[in-house]
Amino acid sequence: MTPEILLNTAIVPALGILPERMDSTPARAMLLSIALQESGLRHRVQVGGPAHGFFQFEPIGVAGVQQHHTTNEYAVGLNQTFLYSPSEVYGAIQHNDVLASAYARLLLWSLPDALPGGRMDSDYGWGLYIKAWRPGKPHRDRWDSNWRAAWAGL
Repeated sequence: MTPEILLNTAIVPALGILPERMDSTPARAMLLSIALQESGLRHRVQVGGPAHGFFQFEPIGVAGVQQHHTTNEYAVGLNQTFLYSPSEVYGAIQHNDVLASAYARLLLWSLPDALPGGRMDSDYGWGLYIKAWRPGKPHRDRWDSNWRAAWAGL
């Protein structure tokens, strides 16, 4: 999978079914950066772990999106749109890239912080990624190149 393919086949369609205010160039860049950081766009299941999809959601992350007061309503709508029960979403995001992208956007939406303003905000983007994804073994050394690749892919 390439960043351009993920953007065109999953991220843009996902943002198209969410409220218009959730779509922006920074949102697209953050989503691409996170997918690159989490899976390198090479793994739909975490190597040696439980996470699913290019965004590497764990069950607790899916549940968080479904239960958070700012995203619950949107998650319910997505589940209905894609005909998944809440308990089916975790399994579905392994192969449904649009659903995974939408859930990833909702996870970012649940943060009170604004999205980064542009391609020079790599450090700020890193901070948001850490807050939202809470990676067990964060790899800061890869983030800047993933950030640049994401912005280049827009």
